[in-house]
Amino acid sequence: MRILVTGAKGQLGSDLVKELEKRGIEAIGVDMQEMDITSASQCREIIEKEHNSSALEAVIHCAAYTAVDKAEDEPELVRSVNADGTENIAVICRDLDIKMLYISTDYVFDGEGTRPWEPDDKRNPLNVYGQMKYEGELAVEKNLEKYFIVRISWVFGLKGNNFVKTMLSLAQSRDELRIVNDQTGSPTYTPDLSVLLASMVVTDKYGRYHATNEGLCTWYEFAEEIFKQAGIKDIKLIPVTSQEFITKAKRPHNSRMDKSKLDKNGFKRLPSWQDALKRYLDEYMKGQY
Repeated sequence: MRILVTGAKGQLGSDLVKELEKRGIEAIGVDMQEMDITSASQCREIIEKEHNSSALEAVIHCAAYTAVDKAEDEPELVRSVNADGTENIAVICRDLDIKMLYISTDYVFDGEGTRPWEPDDKRNPLNVYGQMKYEGELAVEKNLEKYFIVRISWVFGLKGNNFVKTMLSLAQSRDELRIVNDQTGSPTYTPDLSVLLASMVVTDKYGRYHATNEGLCTWYEFAEEIFKQAGIKDIKLIPVTSQEFITKAKRPHNSRMDKSKLDKNGFKRLPSWQDALKRYLDEYMKGQY
């Protein structure tokens, strides 16, 4: 079995390639240097070449523009990557009759209320990043029948920047941090997510899914647990509201995600986010980051 993974050098893509290979699946990892997803012709050339040499089972599309605040200043660039780039891949998957698994985000919702978002709820993005990921979802749904859309949130993993690394870094130079305490969601650890995605993509249980580690927290509570598990005691955390901590891109207050569709389709849920954080910190302390 052969599966092509976009964004293979990124936080999720790198872990996903490892997980697929661990299962004896040939993972063809491509990143910007190998395949510019904004170029329809280049996408077609690369994917068709791989498919013709030995048939591809699926494309897992992890590549994305993810700088949420910066996205507000360059919406057309974000659209070219997250919406048009996704459509480029979806069209080729349709033409070659290949499954597609698209990684999306809780940011396609407006974050109102307290009810967990269900996969088929109405989408109403708050910011440019969310809008373009939403348009990416529409491109997948318009062009394909054999697709998975998997929405994730609050991602942290072995590569790249994330909230955990930021907190640990700031703790080295600050003795006080102001952390937002009115946005609720679930962290997602990329090695755990990779296990689920590798299990899902080989099935025909298509549709929209939500996948995060189990349990809820605010960013403030996430930070508290990071410092508790890391044994860092000489830092003061101050809970603040979103209004007190202004960011260029508006963030959803409610990122609770309903994951019962995983259960209905026989997929194993991810471990608790606290357990995931412990395993992450174990690796971090080994200096492997």
